[in-house]
Amino acid sequence: MPSLMTRHRIPRYWILEERPSLVRRRRRQRWALALFAAVALSVILLQQMAFADEQLNTADAAEAMLIALNESGGGALLFKSAHAGRYRPAAVHNSEAEFAITGLMARVSLRQRFTNSSGQWREAVYVFPLPDDAAVNAMRIRVGERVIEGVIKEREQARKVYAQARARGQKAGLLEQQRPNLFTTGVANIGPGETVDVELAYWQPVVYDGGTFSLRFPMTITPRYMPGAKLADDPEKPLAVGGPLGWQQQAWAENTDQVADASLISPPQMPEQVEGDGGNRITLRGELNMGMPLRSITSAYHPIVLNRSGDHYAFELAAREVPMQQDFVLSWRAQLGQQPKAAVFTENLDGDTYATLMILPPEQHASNNKQTLAKEQVFIIDTSGSMGGTSIKQAKASLHLALQRLKPQDRFNIVEFNSNTRLFSPLSVPADVHNIARARQMVNSMHADGGTEMLPALHLAMQRGHASEHATHLRQIVFITDGAVGNEQALFQTIQQQLGGSRLFTVGIGSAPNSHFMRKASQFGRGSFTHIGDINEVQEKMTALLDKLERPVVTEIQVTWPSGIRTENYPQNLPDLYHGEPLTISSRIDGGLPAGSELPLVVRGQTASQSWQRELQVQVSNASHRGVATLWARRKISELLDSRVLGAKEAVIREKVLAVALPHALMSPYTSFVAVEKQVSRPQASKLSSSAIANERPKGQTAQTFAYPQGSSEARQSLAWGALLLLMGLIIRFSLRAEARYVLRA
Repeated sequence: MPSLMTRHRIPRYWILEERPSLVRRRRRQRWALALFAAVALSVILLQQMAFADEQLNTADAAEAMLIALNESGGGALLFKSAHAGRYRPAAVHNSEAEFAITGLMARVSLRQRFTNSSGQWREAVYVFPLPDDAAVNAMRIRVGERVIEGVIKEREQARKVYAQARARGQKAGLLEQQRPNLFTTGVANIGPGETVDVELAYWQPVVYDGGTFSLRFPMTITPRYMPGAKLADDPEKPLAVGGPLGWQQQAWAENTDQVADASLISPPQMPEQVEGDGGNRITLRGELNMGMPLRSITSAYHPIVLNRSGDHYAFELAAREVPMQQDFVLSWRAQLGQQPKAAVFTENLDGDTYATLMILPPEQHASNNKQTLAKEQVFIIDTSGSMGGTSIKQAKASLHLALQRLKPQDRFNIVEFNSNTRLFSPLSVPADVHNIARARQMVNSMHADGGTEMLPALHLAMQRGHASEHATHLRQIVFITDGAVGNEQALFQTIQQQLGGSRLFTVGIGSAPNSHFMRKASQFGRGSFTHIGDINEVQEKMTALLDKLERPVVTEIQVTWPSGIRTENYPQNLPDLYHGEPLTISSRIDGGLPAGSELPLVVRGQTASQSWQRELQVQVSNASHRGVATLWARRKISELLDSRVLGAKEAVIREKVLAVALPHALMSPYTSFVAVEKQVSRPQASKLSSSAIANERPKGQTAQTFAYPQGSSEARQSLAWGALLLLMGLIIRFSLRAEARYVLRA
């Protein structure tokens, strides 16, 4: 007889049956899940059709381009293909740069060499950086012994000339400016196995700060973040370089409502795995003649070989040739007692005299260096994905050092940003031991990831300044970033409109920061720009910056020319100066001055403790210094473009810029160089394909895979998402079906 426990034991399996009340619910679920599956399947089918259509259009050309390693001829850049042992060749790019540095100016010649390693006619397009203060005023093409001189034209006219020559089969080159520090070279109709050289030249001012002269030559591009929603294609909008087959199809970014030209400033990046000897490489050499003995000449990131003859120095890369992965920076210091207090260079051109003046502010005595006001320092730190690798280490080390330098009477705050913004405290806090320790914990926890949403961070930092109750504190914002953004103009407007009484100092981090953004942001912020390209520089350069922040500035600077002399000077609004910074002015004197004549010039300013004045004799030398007029024109164009931040109309700015750029043969957003060979090279029966030259990944940066030239990755990703959606739908479908069919029997 079964026991009571046996008789009332819970059954091992429940007996279940279908209830009629659940039938209707089950049918609704089936319809909903069927619709879900249909949508997912439609995504797959549509993307598969688009992918197949793309493959049909490009398959023949792609297969024809594939070669074996032994067919490359050596030195070719080859990307792996889906076919074993076959590779896709790209146009090969190498560069040569030559510098001639005299006084405060440098003449730089850059040769870009494009070699077509494929069996097809190619158009090579290369997006590359230059210094943001470079005045580009010459361009030519070399094909063997043939030289094709470039001419300056309005941008749209130059594009039309290039497009027509490209279609006719003529060799042609087009040089465009996308940003003050970002340019595009297009070279059409490079024959199979052929090499074409594009040569350009520019003038660049030498930087002087804290007793050190320096010159920077950028080599690669940090991929920029493009905020905003995708723009619809405009069929009436002029085509970019290369037309329908051009390089924009190989750009990794699409135009947005915040960065309307995103596809023009997002060239692909070199993949991590490249076969052969490929990669962008450069040789670099130059001459330096300051007219005075030098104490030292150094190259921060590339070893150089020096040769001296009197006060004349020649330099070149020790390795002869290096990959284009990090900016080249040359620095030199004069012998003790030889540092200039003032310098003047002039050039006579077309009846006018142009002058470049550099005047150093007075040295402050130690008794005047004490900070009379406590500081409120707000640190903005970029932790976006482009800061990955060594950049985030440099940024965190810089912030740790800045926190260490704070004094008990100071206040501080930290704004961290990537795709989101994180604030250390709602308002600035005292720099006591407890708060500094908490801040260090926050810094230690930072890692690089996500997008570069700068605007919210800037808004937050500057608005908190207006809300601060500590008006007695000198408010300074230190912005630590690589500047890898495409919406610079919107950021400049924000700084101009919201900065208030604060000062903004930018710290550029990494091997290839966006120096245009960094320098202009500090200019609009009435501060200064510091670059840190190596972890070993953090101590020295951050200490120099923090010393500046603790020393009084020279303000209310005025320059007085003799009466009756009409001049046009840039910058028009003279900036505040910090310790060791010179005042540099570019001037045009109407009507000119005879050689050998002198003009008395008076410069006045106000230091923390007293008024300051310096008299200077502007002497027009018999030997005209080439480039002075060009640099004046470049600075005028820069100031005209800056007026956009103040609300000036684009059409008005364009006309004013053209009136300067065309006579001086200068690159600008509205002018371009174009060169066309008269003879036809490519037979009309031969097809023309375009190749975007990939930029080297900045040294030490974490790989930005979105910037790699990957072809149809977007379609493949959409297919994967569609398949995932379908799989999820099927799982949910069967799970709900099993749950709905059965209930407990009463």
